Amino acid sequence: MREELLAALRLQLDWGADEALELAPIDRFAARPPANPPVAAPRAELARPAIQPAALPLVAPPAAAAGARAAEAQDLAALRAAIAETDSPLRDTATNLVFADGVAESGLMMIGEAPGADEDRLGRPFVGLSGQLLDRMMASIGLDRSRNFYLTNILPWRPPGNRTPTDGEIALFLPFLLRHIELVQPRHLVLLGGTPAKTLLRAKEGITRLRGRWHRLPGEAGGLPALPTLHPAYLLRSPAAKREAWMDLVLLRRTLDGEFTPP
Repeated sequence: MREELLAALRLQLDWGADEALELAPIDRFAARPPANPPVAAPRAELARPAIQPAALPLVAPPAAAAGARAAEAQDLAALRAAIAETDSPLRDTATNLVFADGVAESGLMMIGEAPGADEDRLGRPFVGLSGQLLDRMMASIGLDRSRNFYLTNILPWRPPGNRTPTDGEIALFLPFLLRHIELVQPRHLVLLGGTPAKTLLRAKEGITRLRGRWHRLPGEAGGLPALPTLHPAYLLRSPAAKREAWMDLVLLRRTLDGEFTPP
């Protein structure tokens, strides 16, 4: 037996099997790493530019730029010019800038939402059907725009199709409106419709809940009495609401006559 094993071993050596088998099988198809892997050359340090790029200038958002421009206006003429120079898509679609009408020194300032087609064509606020109704309403309590009150809107340009102003459009022109109020220095405000009422009073309620009582303007113009009421355009669509509007007018008249003091 011993001689047979030695003969088998010599046969294996003659065939070239001169290595012992390992316990684990060897995968001959697996890629083998090179015996002496090349050493990577040291990475050269990236060269820094001799001149560092200049920092990009900070661009103020449109509302912030509008606020700065509005604050620089020292009178109504300068404010109107600043509004005319303010870039807005509304300016490209409208015909005329609608700034204001009436007597700025009257002490009573009325603020609407935005110009309509007639206002855009003539460049004056509240000259269409709703404006004519407003004139009759104010005449019923002895007031006339040529003597007793002053009119403007949140937006100075007509939105296409008389659509409701967007939040972005209101934010852009609100600084001009607040500066407008500062320059006019009214004793009382009348807010015509839900958009100016909610914007200036920073309220979440609708106009039907806000109307009928005096409020105080918050913010920089804090303390100024403001009376929200229904917009004349709404009254043209809903004549039954004229009763509530008349009650607001009576409250306004009593306040102007000193019979009622806003809380």
